[in-house]
Amino acid sequence: MGHRKVHGPKRGSLAYAPRGRAASVVGRIRYWPKADGKPSLLAFFGIKAGMTHVLAIDNRKGSLTFGKEVVIPATVIEIPPVVVCGVRAYVESLNGLQSYSEAWMENPPKELGRLITLPEKYSADASLKKVEEALQRVAEIRVIVATQPRLARIGKKTPEIVEVKVGGGSIKDCFDYAKSLLGKEVRFQEVFKEGQTVDVVAVTKGKGIQGPVKRWGVRRLLHKSRKTVRGIGTLGAWHPHYVMYSVPRAGQMGFMQRTELNKQILKIGERGVEVTPKGGFIRYGVVGGGYVLLRGSVPGPSRRMVTLRRAARDTSLGAEPPKFEYISLGSKHVE
Repeated sequence: MGHRKVHGPKRGSLAYAPRGRAASVVGRIRYWPKADGKPSLLAFFGIKAGMTHVLAIDNRKGSLTFGKEVVIPATVIEIPPVVVCGVRAYVESLNGLQSYSEAWMENPPKELGRLITLPEKYSADASLKKVEEALQRVAEIRVIVATQPRLARIGKKTPEIVEVKVGGGSIKDCFDYAKSLLGKEVRFQEVFKEGQTVDVVAVTKGKGIQGPVKRWGVRRLLHKSRKTVRGIGTLGAWHPHYVMYSVPRAGQMGFMQRTELNKQILKIGERGVEVTPKGGFIRYGVVGGGYVLLRGSVPGPSRRMVTLRRAARDTSLGAEPPKFEYISLGSKHVE
């Protein structure tokens, strides 16, 4: 056999190798962007309902369709309010950030008992005082929030407990802001606004164990190939004497954490029926509470929790959302 006469670029991207399952169904934020202005939470959480499309007037300057009516794909995410259950302070150490102290609310929600053991008696004032006395050493203030999936009517009662960083202002301002939120509900409108861009962190739809053709996009072998057709032609050279990581192999596909940047918030609403198609979203149902409409698609299937973080590379520059002409409420259901 001689050298191949046809150019054959490598199939599949090694950008996400190794392709392994996510540790949790909840997307973990590994980077918190810097924030200016008044203190505020840098992330919020919602539940993906499904997708629709809107007709709007394109307001992006420089676009070829500027001022014209365009079709924009959009994702509907239900956003029940979250409860701030605790305040946690971090200090710098030789190994990075280290938890210094935390304070929890005195009467946590009953649903939280499904996840952790709730204390019978707890004094939040003493813990808050301990943090306040050491604010000179504190490097970061984060709040511990609990989601309320019961309000989304998806059949789930157990909440998720997640940390959210408080950004903006000095450490003292962040602590005072977090202290004022302790034990209260926070709504999406208090964190983000229409026209702003957010980063979406979510776990993709799982597809189980798949072969190299579907998982990496390699080419099928000839039908007269020995032993297999939907496989690879070779595992590599004789040396090195092991199979290199870059060789496409069968394995887990999907259910992996992904972060997508700069999703514009098209609309924030209180009545989910405004964007729910006839018969409800497939495998989700009717969006009963508040919702947010994001431009484009979002990783993961319906009914999966997604994390909306303040944009790390914000490109909105104070842009306004486009004016809607029509929101599709069509349905694929056959009545």
